[in-house]
Amino acid sequence: MKVLVVDDSALMRRQLTELLTAEPDIEVATARTGAEALELLASFAPDVVTLDVTMPEMDGLACLERIMVENPRPVVMVSALTQQGAEETMKALRLGAVDVVHKPGIGSRAVSGIRRELVEKVRAAAGARLRRARNLRERIALTRARIIGDAELPAAPPAAAPSPAESPLAEPPLAEPIPAGPGVVLMGVSTGGPSTLEEILPLLPAGFPWPVVVAQHMPPSFTATLARRLDQVCALRVVEAAQPTPVEAGTIIIARGGADAVLTVRGGRLMVMPVPSDPGRPWHPNVDRLVASALQHVDPARLVGVLLTGMGNDGAATMADLHGRGGRTIAESEESAVVFGMPGELVRLGGADAVLPAEQIAAQLARWIPAGRG
Repeated sequence: MKVLVVDDSALMRRQLTELLTAEPDIEVATARTGAEALELLASFAPDVVTLDVTMPEMDGLACLERIMVENPRPVVMVSALTQQGAEETMKALRLGAVDVVHKPGIGSRAVSGIRRELVEKVRAAAGARLRRARNLRERIALTRARIIGDAELPAAPPAAAPSPAESPLAEPPLAEPIPAGPGVVLMGVSTGGPSTLEEILPLLPAGFPWPVVVAQHMPPSFTATLARRLDQVCALRVVEAAQPTPVEAGTIIIARGGADAVLTVRGGRLMVMPVPSDPGRPWHPNVDRLVASALQHVDPARLVGVLLTGMGNDGAATMADLHGRGGRTIAESEESAVVFGMPGELVRLGGADAVLPAEQIAAQLARWIPAGRG
């Protein structure tokens, strides 16, 4: 596998190269500017690009836009854990980057601490499916206009019912609505998640009666930015669970990055509680831990699990258990998933009621949980 490391810091280029080339099957080339990176895309032909967010002359966003238009390939952003770094990284993920690795401080110990994360995300990116959207140039131009505030986001179109002919199903999706009453939608997502969430959550109508709790694998500080962005484009209120957060209708709750989240009951109210990450689990916020906690406090028949793009198998076992205990589940289909690992494992376990592309998931949720039935 070939990886192109793009960073204006000579020390960071060397340290990232050392981490990657410790893997016997990874070959690395480096670039110190965006212009150099664009030249190497043709001559080196990398399978994956790691791209610094902040660079002189041509910044990471400008370089990423050129890559996605001129020579598309998977890009993993390397970003500092700062508010500015998080904002820029969210923009990059909307422009087509696959994932993000936090940029460590200077020093061999700090850099070696991200080795596992870096290698895992680069390998996942190498197998990622790039979304081949129509009118890519126009969509990227519009996205950049929105990023800098020069264009208004159009209203989300009404969700249409999915066509069985267009979507391979593990079994036909249950057509009848879930009986009226409170419940919770649980979503798990990893690689490629921010752009996938932007395809789904804005299509949930303002009257959607169940709260939605999202575990998106992401480093700390990035989920607050993700929640703010989604709050701008969704009819429902979107918040980050940085503290105990009530699970209320009309709200989408994003689990805090770098930690785990569990559902619990306090004072008779269902709450999302941020908790320290479980070192025995490799991905955080952990989807399995979230779903397992929900099953302790909510009738499985009042839960819907949605497992989206991501490497590995986080969430698959517990959502299959939810399915077996009378809850309903959706797995994102391979045709739209950036990485089919997590939803593919749910399908393999026979735990998906429906297997749908991302753009059809909101419609299925609205069919099962229509407005006025909360």
